[in-house]
Amino acid sequence: MTATVVMTSHERSAAQAYLRLLSTVRAALDSPSDRPPGPLALEGVIAETDDALARAGLAGNEAELFALVGSLHTGGASAQGRPRP
Repeated sequence: MTATVVMTSHERSAAQAYLRLLSTVRAALDSPSDRPPGPLALEGVIAETDDALARAGLAGNEAELFALVGSLHTGGASAQGRPRP
């Protein structure tokens, strides 16, 4: 049996912070090849993501984070056999 994952506000914030970090890195790396790349300033976005992960208790738990990130796009993730508190 599977159960729907319901995120806490801290978990949602952590997943969203990770997506902002990912978007920032992608934007920096996707610059046109005919122009030199601009400076990559990730310190603020990384710090925000680290703080959000720590508040959500997800620091070092990538599997859980990626499940939560995936649920943002699917409207709810499925936890294998365990409902979330």
